[in-house]
Amino acid sequence: MKRLLFLTIFCCSTSLWGCAKENKSEPTGVKPGTGTTSGTYELVWSDEFNYSGLPDSKKWSYDTEGNASGWGNNEAQYYTSGQLKNSEVKDGYLYITAHKENIEGKKYSSARLVTRSKGDWLYGKVEVRAKLPDGRGTWPAIWMLPTDWEYGNWPASGEIDIMETVGYDPNVILATAHTQSYNHVLGTQKSGKTTISDCYTQFHNYILEWEASEYRVYVDNTLIFTFKNEGKGYPVWPFDKRFHLLLNLAIGGNWGGQQGIDDTIFPRSMVVDYVRVYQKK
Repeated sequence: MKRLLFLTIFCCSTSLWGCAKENKSEPTGVKPGTGTTSGTYELVWSDEFNYSGLPDSKKWSYDTEGNASGWGNNEAQYYTSGQLKNSEVKDGYLYITAHKENIEGKKYSSARLVTRSKGDWLYGKVEVRAKLPDGRGTWPAIWMLPTDWEYGNWPASGEIDIMETVGYDPNVILATAHTQSYNHVLGTQKSGKTTISDCYTQFHNYILEWEASEYRVYVDNTLIFTFKNEGKGYPVWPFDKRFHLLLNLAIGGNWGGQQGIDDTIFPRSMVVDYVRVYQKK
């Protein structure tokens, strides 16, 4: 989700309302699955959303610092903090919902949730099961940013986009890496994509497997992108520091709004069944 905190970092830097989900057992572990190296993963962090109300404040915070700047992407939404209309857990799901409304000089409201300082990891497997919003102007994302920015401001410290899609390009799912050498400002970003015909009506698993030698992104069990450590230092591989997870639904922006925003679609929601993070024993 390009590109957090351009203001904060550089200056300092449908509605798819689902029915109640079936009861499911708590996760006890997961096989390495599609990974290329040996070892067994164990669960280290999760949110199953088996509660009601606002997202668990012990696991999630609200990111609002870039509202005034449009998050460096000319995004059209205002991200709220602690508003049920934009981020609510009910019926076993997390709903991140965008509304058309006038708020703080913007025409849309939404939410951007982060695990920063509450869930930060170096290597492992991240699995987010979600159903995506459709409609021209939507831009949902599941992604990761560095917690400590040890190599410098974006893009030097890196960004991992596990899932992005824009409403004007239906059913196309992208996974993208951003580093100092490979990024969209230079036009050198590396990415993979796939088409999921029912991503708006069915839940799918968006998965990152992250190791010292490479990281891989899957949709369900299908590999869609591999980004390798070329051994050239942080300009290519800044992914040897801890990162945190972000979930958000942007509206418009340089990419999401390339073909305008359809105001008749709102409200729209990204619905999340669970978030699970594993690391190798």
